[in-house]
Amino acid sequence: MIDIHVLTIAEARKKLDAKEFTAVDLASAYLAEIEKRNPEVNAYLGVYDDVLDQARRADERIARTEASALTGIPLGIKDNILVSGKHASAASKILEGFIAPYDATVISKLKMHDAVFVGRTNMDEFAMGGSTENSAYGVTRNPLDITRVPGGSSGGSAAAVAMDGALGALGSDTGGSIRMPAAFCGLVGLKPTYGAVSRYGLMAMGSSLDCIGPLTKTVTDAEIIFRAIRGNDLLDSTTYTETTYPKPTKKEKIIVGVPYHLLEQDGIDTSVRKNFNESIQKLKDQGYEIRDISLPNIGYSLAVYYIIMPAEVSSNMSRFDGVRFGLHVDGVNLLDDYMKSRGQGFGKEVRRRILIGTYVLSTGYYDSYYGKALSMRQKITDNFTEAFKTVDIIATPTTTSPAFKIGEKTHDPLSMYLADIFTVTANITGMPAISIPSGTVSVGEKDMPVGLQLIAPHDSEHILFAVGKKFLGE
Repeated sequence: MIDIHVLTIAEARKKLDAKEFTAVDLASAYLAEIEKRNPEVNAYLGVYDDVLDQARRADERIARTEASALTGIPLGIKDNILVSGKHASAASKILEGFIAPYDATVISKLKMHDAVFVGRTNMDEFAMGGSTENSAYGVTRNPLDITRVPGGSSGGSAAAVAMDGALGALGSDTGGSIRMPAAFCGLVGLKPTYGAVSRYGLMAMGSSLDCIGPLTKTVTDAEIIFRAIRGNDLLDSTTYTETTYPKPTKKEKIIVGVPYHLLEQDGIDTSVRKNFNESIQKLKDQGYEIRDISLPNIGYSLAVYYIIMPAEVSSNMSRFDGVRFGLHVDGVNLLDDYMKSRGQGFGKEVRRRILIGTYVLSTGYYDSYYGKALSMRQKITDNFTEAFKTVDIIATPTTTSPAFKIGEKTHDPLSMYLADIFTVTANITGMPAISIPSGTVSVGEKDMPVGLQLIAPHDSEHILFAVGKKFLGE
């Protein structure tokens, strides 16, 4: 009997290699759990029909003693990452019936390991949202409390792992879309350095912000997936080589910077503040030096993000015109075709962001909004760069609250956007960040998880892994 509720990728690797069970046994156990729980949770939009065939190929490789870290490991794939020959809709009606013509680079890399792709996970439409309530195919529910959201936009990937429907999953992170679901579902979520992982084959939302990363039960598992998918890619000119960033010197003692002034803002749940203070004390008890730091322009981060991101959304969504692929609705002329196809194909949140983005890019407003946002983006990045001259990592809460109720914020988009206050900075600066479980807080009659976010300088994921493992006792 395989106990998938406590199994991790690292432990599964040992047991598969020791022939305690086969990859087919493992995949079958997860498929059975998905059949039981997915109708209620809605983590998967579709389970692939060749899962057991994939597992058999993995078993053949294991039998030849050629297995690598992820051979035979069941993974969920966010619905905006292309898997050749499989449906990919980004949870949008406008891509209903679309079949991916090629593999994303991350999928090609995982196929080299003979990882097992279980299915495509639900998400906010085109990754626009923080709760996975914006999917055209229904809300995903938090497996820990089905009345609450799992976070977004990678909520389906987080829910798949949290409900034991996969050992790990891939998500995409534009402003916290991996880290927020990780915090809400009690998981580890990594947003890598921008350019560390190829975006080729990821449906673009905000091209200068998007990152593909893992959601797992442990930091060790996140590191295993990250090392498998990272690397320079000729198909993505934004990926970097090992020589792009200077190698950091190994330090005797890691200094943790805490921007306490950021915690003084309104809207942060008191239980989250208390949990964060306890987490900082735990880091101090583990031997880390804690230092109060100032990030002078961090207060502008949300404003900068919600100008740059919609602008890039407006540009990226223009390719979905109802002509070349996906949904097509006939109108009286070509312009009417466009308007009807996009009007019926896009959901409310996507249309909202396209309108905002088109506005800030329009003549007369470009310099007032977009140009100033780009200038402030650089100042925020400079603030972080300066801070990292005196500290090694920066710690904040991951979210302002534990998982909120389904429907609680759907009629208040601004309230939803404010939930990203701690996470958007890593995407603005391109620096790596990880959310790790930091305990639970009481919400009504239930205890729900919250997360601790750690941010490091560019190409310094190894520091995040080291501190994360020590914090969680791995």
